[in-house]
Amino acid sequence: MTAQATFTKMQDGTLEDWKIIGAAHKEEFKNTADRFIDMLKSLEQHTLGFACDQLQHSLMTGTLARRAGASDEEIVIALCHDIAKAINVPNHGPIAAELMRPYISDDSYHVIRNHQAFQGEHYYHYMGAPTDLRQKWVDEPWYDLAVKLVDEWDAPAFDPDFEVDSLESFEPLMRRIFHDNPTAVG
Repeated sequence: MTAQATFTKMQDGTLEDWKIIGAAHKEEFKNTADRFIDMLKSLEQHTLGFACDQLQHSLMTGTLARRAGASDEEIVIALCHDIAKAINVPNHGPIAAELMRPYISDDSYHVIRNHQAFQGEHYYHYMGAPTDLRQKWVDEPWYDLAVKLVDEWDAPAFDPDFEVDSLESFEPLMRRIFHDNPTAVG
């Protein structure tokens, strides 16, 4: 049997309890990539009105980034930018950004968090919303990456006949990015 803390109220925990909890958390970090992979797989159930399902869209976005010579982190954020649609569609950008935050750079975090506003340039006029939302970040160091993610990899990634790289081909890269992170605190 695995060791467990003995307290029933957090404030009653001992150093030994917190050593047990810390070790269990550290062991659990090894499963992060598998959770992201499972969330991506679940996107196959969601088309949300598009011509392809959201897994195909994610794979296409990641494939386009890979073929463009993007960095490992850029490929992973392209692949996972819509991952939180498995949880909540309207707020998927901020949720995905928070899920990935311990593993990606601050710039990538801001790109994922705000990618929906950048997409607005392409279709918000059909919804009566402002199309220039990305302009408020034009001086941010991550602005160009956000434009690249949205305009070059995300926006063109809705073709159900596009030959995508398999999810399995991205798994080693995801395991490198979503690694055991000692700065993550549970």
